[in-house]
Amino acid sequence: MGPKIGVLLGGRSAEREVSLRTGEAIYQTLLKKGYDAVKIDVDKNIVENLKNNGIELAFIALHGKYGEDGTIQGLLEMLDIPYTGSGVLASAIAMNKITTKKILLQAGLPTPEFVTVTYREYKGGSLNSITERIMALGLPVMVKAATQGSTIGISFVHNQEDIQPALKDSFKYDTEVMAEKMIKGVEVTASVLGNEDPEALPLIEIVSATGVYDYKAKYTVGLSEHIIPPRIPEDMQDKVKSLAKKAYLAIGCRGLARVDFIIDHAGNPYILEANTMPGMTETSLFPDAARAAGISFEGLVEKLIELALEK
Repeated sequence: MGPKIGVLLGGRSAEREVSLRTGEAIYQTLLKKGYDAVKIDVDKNIVENLKNNGIELAFIALHGKYGEDGTIQGLLEMLDIPYTGSGVLASAIAMNKITTKKILLQAGLPTPEFVTVTYREYKGGSLNSITERIMALGLPVMVKAATQGSTIGISFVHNQEDIQPALKDSFKYDTEVMAEKMIKGVEVTASVLGNEDPEALPLIEIVSATGVYDYKAKYTVGLSEHIIPPRIPEDMQDKVKSLAKKAYLAIGCRGLARVDFIIDHAGNPYILEANTMPGMTETSLFPDAARAAGISFEGLVEKLIELALEK
């Protein structure tokens, strides 16, 4: 029978809708496999709901703030309830794109050049010097809010006059923003599964119909194409998998994570970010990679439970 499982979904982030879909897919799978499971929409009454339902294991299906940023993980630690995926620290690190890049650099892993801008600097009127710092990266750049997932709060900047509007937009989401050199090349994602000795699943190349893998392309069937295996040489695939595992361990991930890469035209791979709660819907990348490794969606869900219970 196994533990009583609470599928934590919904929540308060900008990605609530995706979380509801991820949670529903996981919940239906658990029922099908005979688990005692309930869905719990995460709101202010989460503690009572966990207790009233006698939850013994939390299957986290939350995306974005309060879900994959370490906050719900900390709450579950306080309540002594095991949960799927990464712990408090790794979740918080991966949720913050700037902190992730600092960790990657410290571990000697390749990531595109970037500069950070705080809201204080931005408000302090040193816009010319901020613009100069960003221009020094060489356009085009991507301007990103530090802690939004799912491509929310991201602008592509091709001209100098677009820098300030891009900053303004990203500061709606966060007090710290990064401008990152935009590298043209092949987008590849590495799904990593496991705890202390993780394995990288088959890589996926992402091609979007719009030319930009944005929120819409990500969650609309047919707008982005997943190519398995990616159209890159096998030795490059091995290199990317190895870098993905190193990034996973450097950040301290557990259970699962997806590490996104861009490989430039000279064949240099760069790590863009890590996602500790990748989507688990029918259009999602992680289940696709698992399938390519011979792991069904049911098998993946069960594996994540097993990894969560491993001490």
